[in-house]
Amino acid sequence: MTTPTGSAPWILRPIRPSDDEVVAAIICTVMTEHGASGPGFAIHDAEVLAMSQNYRTSDARYYVVEQAGTVHGGAGFARLAGSAPDAAVCELRKMYFLPTARGQGLGRALIELLLDEMRAAGYRRCYLETTGRMLAAQRLYRAAGFTTQCAAEGATGHHGCDTFYARLL
Repeated sequence: MTTPTGSAPWILRPIRPSDDEVVAAIICTVMTEHGASGPGFAIHDAEVLAMSQNYRTSDARYYVVEQAGTVHGGAGFARLAGSAPDAAVCELRKMYFLPTARGQGLGRALIELLLDEMRAAGYRRCYLETTGRMLAAQRLYRAAGFTTQCAAEGATGHHGCDTFYARLL
């Protein structure tokens, strides 16, 4: 990724076990910032405390955004919980960035990387859910080809989310 002169480059890389604590803190910080810390939000998912372990399967990935050795955000995907095994539907999960990484094209770059990884994992469709308060995220999803849906899919347990998107891969 390009950076201003004198700045370290941004790196998109797979999550490591040593990233788990900072990724959990980022998820907590960003979700709280957007008023999404109550019941029914991803902040309470058990996987948040061990993201690297939960995204090590052949059909799941999680990447972080790093600069100068510091993680500033990340996103991943896995099979949509509650979907039929032959449905080939994944869910874009836990895409959160600290303010230091926003507005620099990193979200778009990470989504493009993940869409390629989703295809390589055999998925044909991607679903995501968010909250109406995350307006910048929604602009990013629409720019990446996601369209709104009327209702939730699968069994994510995120009943706090009120905005749903999907796209073909």
